[in-house]
Amino acid sequence: MNEIIFYNNKNVIHKNLRRFRKKRRLSQEQLAAKLQVMNVNVTQQIISRMEHNTRIVTDYELACLCRALGVTVEEMLADFYEEYPE
Repeated sequence: MNEIIFYNNKNVIHKNLRRFRKKRRLSQEQLAAKLQVMNVNVTQQIISRMEHNTRIVTDYELACLCRALGVTVEEMLADFYEEYPE
């Protein structure tokens, strides 16, 4: 099975995910709980793997992470847009 990687990244939001979570003063466990209320099956360990760039982030997880953190998808993907312009 092929591994899903983009320029050595499992996901392109790992830095902003951690930054926005810390800015909101949420622990990984608290963020996971917010997502679980939204019917997204994640744990603190999964949030950690996302932030450490060792797990992919699905489209629905991205949308729910943005909603839980009160940011737009564009804000979460800002590093990607800067590093890989059109």
